[in-house]
Amino acid sequence: MTKGRLDSTGNDTGRVSSTRPAGRDFLTGLLEDTLRYARERDYTGWDYFDGMSSRLLRAAPVDNKWLNIAVQEGIKRAPINLRPLFLVEKRRNFKGTALFSMANDTAYDLTGDDLYRAEARQLADWLIENAPEGYSGFCGGHTHEMQLLDERRGAYVPNAIPTSYAVKALLRAAESTGEERYADVARTATNFVYDELEYRELEGGARIKYQPEYTGEFYTLNCGAIAARMLVDLYEYFGDEELLERSTKLLDYLATKQQPIGGWTYRDPPSASHLSMDNHHNGFIIEGFLRYREVTGDDRHEETIERALEFYRDTLFEPNGAPNWDEESRFPKDIHAATQGIIVFSMAGDGEFARRIVDWVLGTLYAGDGRFYYQKRRFYTKRFTLMRWCEAWMAYALAEHLRYAEGE
Repeated sequence: MTKGRLDSTGNDTGRVSSTRPAGRDFLTGLLEDTLRYARERDYTGWDYFDGMSSRLLRAAPVDNKWLNIAVQEGIKRAPINLRPLFLVEKRRNFKGTALFSMANDTAYDLTGDDLYRAEARQLADWLIENAPEGYSGFCGGHTHEMQLLDERRGAYVPNAIPTSYAVKALLRAAESTGEERYADVARTATNFVYDELEYRELEGGARIKYQPEYTGEFYTLNCGAIAARMLVDLYEYFGDEELLERSTKLLDYLATKQQPIGGWTYRDPPSASHLSMDNHHNGFIIEGFLRYREVTGDDRHEETIERALEFYRDTLFEPNGAPNWDEESRFPKDIHAATQGIIVFSMAGDGEFARRIVDWVLGTLYAGDGRFYYQKRRFYTKRFTLMRWCEAWMAYALAEHLRYAEGE
């Protein structure tokens, strides 16, 4: 494949597209290229929300919320990659590590190359060794600090989303290695969800908090779906009926929050967030419902899933596979939205549309040699790479697409 060229700040100087057919062998090779790119960098790089890791900002004589926000948001929103100029540290992301572990595990199944099994195990071990301490069970959070308007979130503060993907990675490790220690650690994450995230039942089902520090005055809907998926993953492994019951209640409640057009707002009430029915968070919710149906065979949410998939495909994606930002905005077209679409449509049995999304990514956001760009804007492309947001998600999406295709 053709390589893009880099300038001195790590930005790519030219777009490379691929016209090769997205067949199994080609996609397996693309997965291997993507994993090699990450492996050669020890799975370490810049991330979506990492401006607070700027060494220049930390050296400033004052510690001010508005300065923090200005630097963080300026770096996040800039059309070029400012991270090298602000000396932002490259770190290994907790959720990204989980995604890379699972992608390596699938790469081993596809190729039989022991390198991938060894990488998957090393990354699973890293998750256990780097889980935050002081909580009631296994959990995970982002490895960089974040400054928000109403809070300053410390590095490693755990929440439901990275915890769920890490649990999934550990269960995969237990299955592939036969070592129950991975599953035993993963199971303790239920204590984190039940206690720290304050799982509580209410009319229509159950809900949890996104992270321990939140008061619970609003509900981040996708976190409930991904936590439900985690519980059903654990149920599939251990067979504990309580896990299934609580997963069911989390999803039952989410079904009551589906909007008439088929999607979900980011938070309930919707006014609690600037986000509306954005693409990848709706994908997270649909993934939770699909995984529940996949494991249990229960069709209780069938109508919810049908409406959600119709909205997801017809409103949040274009016919050529390009992701839209939300129900009203076509741009920006984000690689994370594309990767989540690949995962969801592969799970839903629509491999053809999933491959269409892959082709769009290859023609729009692929730099060559396993490296992917961050985002397509209306008039320009953000031609830089974020290790978790671009590489980990693309590796995992390709792996899941191939895994589900193998089962067809």
